[in-house]
Amino acid sequence: MAENDQAQERTEQPTPKRIEEARRKGQIPRSRDLTAAAVLLAGGTSLYMLGGYIGGQMHAMMRRSFTPSREQALDTSYLISSLSSAAAEGLRACLPVLLVILVAALMAPLILGGWNFSTESLAPKFERLNPIQGLKRMFSLRALIELSKALAKFGAVAVIAILVLWNDASSLLGLGREPVTIAIGHAMKLSGQGLLAISAGMLLIAGIDVPYQLWQHAKQMKMSREQIRQELKETEGSPEVKGRIRQIQQEMARRRMMQDVPTADVVVTNPTHFAVALRYDEKRMRAPIVVAKGVDLVAARIRELATEHNVAIFEAPPLARVLYRNVDIGGEIPSSLYVAVAQVLSYVFQLRVAKRSGLQPPERPVVDVAE
Repeated sequence: MAENDQAQERTEQPTPKRIEEARRKGQIPRSRDLTAAAVLLAGGTSLYMLGGYIGGQMHAMMRRSFTPSREQALDTSYLISSLSSAAAEGLRACLPVLLVILVAALMAPLILGGWNFSTESLAPKFERLNPIQGLKRMFSLRALIELSKALAKFGAVAVIAILVLWNDASSLLGLGREPVTIAIGHAMKLSGQGLLAISAGMLLIAGIDVPYQLWQHAKQMKMSREQIRQELKETEGSPEVKGRIRQIQQEMARRRMMQDVPTADVVVTNPTHFAVALRYDEKRMRAPIVVAKGVDLVAARIRELATEHNVAIFEAPPLARVLYRNVDIGGEIPSSLYVAVAQVLSYVFQLRVAKRSGLQPPERPVVDVAE
């Protein structure tokens, strides 16, 4: 029992397949605090740098919108077009800030897990509607950690905001004494400064959250030894299945090999243990090839097929053993065996002519090869 529990402990590093499946499901490290800090930093910087420009644009838009003539004020069509024009001008004035914030919101998550689009994470998960599972998540250790983080973030942001308001109180109160154009730009710069101060605090929080998220993700991705063994079995197949597949492949190859025996010119035998079938076509082949080979029962079957289809059988034990060990099925014989095989084929071709013509059969050659 203890061994089984130990085997189920996730102590092993994840395999590439496990990492790929997790990415497909959308399980990658992400830090919301890092994204929030990046958005605040981008928004504060852009407001601080572009506050004067945006303030001037907004003041001009508001001035045109609130100073219509009497006829224009009574014209409903003008009011609608004026509202549309003012909205477009306001959007154009704020567009640089919005684009900077959008880029920050998109780029910040890429720092940890990179770009990843998962359709599986968008699919509804009805198990989340289970109230029992929801209660377990609410009172889990992870929920407690997230609550602590939220309280810490709230406290840090609140303290920084109070300090910023306290430090800029005189400037904020002085906005009412400034001209409208200058006051709007000054207010946006003060807002930018406040966001930069808050983003500095958020960056500190993100500096703690990012390593934690990476550690948490690495912990979730770890696998037990049993999971790794199961994955290897699914990837490579169980030994029983692999053995059965190999057996079927060998059987199919043997059947194809047996079908080629009738096309051979000669079968060189041991005479009982080895049998190698050779074929040669001087018009299409550079050298004779082995079309079938086998030992024991397979060799006996090759000899039976050769006898049934009138294929010559030539006993040359050393040559049969060398051919069997050194030439694959479908392969050409090596140059070192050219002379020995040529003697055998020459004898077989002469014997074939002698039988058709009723002549005296040729003398059987003595084939000698070094094993």
